Amino acid sequence: MEELDLKELFNIFWNRKIYMLLIIIIFVLVGIVYTLAMVKPKYKSSTTILLVKVETADESSNSSDAITQADITLNQKLLPSYKVLIKSDAVLKKVKENLGMDLDEKINVSIELMEDSEILDISVLSDEPEKAAKIANEVAKVFSQEVTERFNIKNISIVDAAVPDYTPSNINHSRDILIAAFIGIVVAVVYALLANMLDTTIKTQEDIEKHVKLTVLAEIPLYESDIPNKKGGRK
Repeated sequence: MEELDLKELFNIFWNRKIYMLLIIIIFVLVGIVYTLAMVKPKYKSSTTILLVKVETADESSNSSDAITQADITLNQKLLPSYKVLIKSDAVLKKVKENLGMDLDEKINVSIELMEDSEILDISVLSDEPEKAAKIANEVAKVFSQEVTERFNIKNISIVDAAVPDYTPSNINHSRDILIAAFIGIVVAVVYALLANMLDTTIKTQEDIEKHVKLTVLAEIPLYESDIPNKKGGRK
């Protein structure tokens, strides 16, 4: 591809401005239709649990509530296992049974450890906000029971129960439309450059000198004459 100066580049875009504008408008309209009509809303709900003082399942409830360094160390070692256990089939299957869900239905659950803490954030994504909150709370409940049964300890405390969030987590109209507009601009620019590369017609004196490598010595202007010709027409 030949090098283009800024003036030539501007002329390329300016001469095809109508087509470029149409391309951008089409992409923006597609983005609007996509974000408003085609994206199925998903709702996210979260509950947080805290790893507290470690107590055995049969330990007396009147024991000291102070958290020791041993408790902290044990909780940190258990965190990786807890993150796996929360998403295990054993926990999720029991959650489905408790809520009367179809056992083949998928539960979209994610776990995140809060930075520099012993707090786990359990998030559930669902088509309904109320359902997402119910599943998240039930996951935390069943998980706590599973920890007691499997590890014979009690160190789970629910900090915040999940509540329905009626704002879709996967829809951002402004973002989607801006992305569509950006793609449209890129496509329009590519179209203009390709159209210019494929256009071999001679339009100006500079085109002749550039392609033929010869200097233009004179130009013959073409204009309309007021003198009628033999056929009664004019040139």
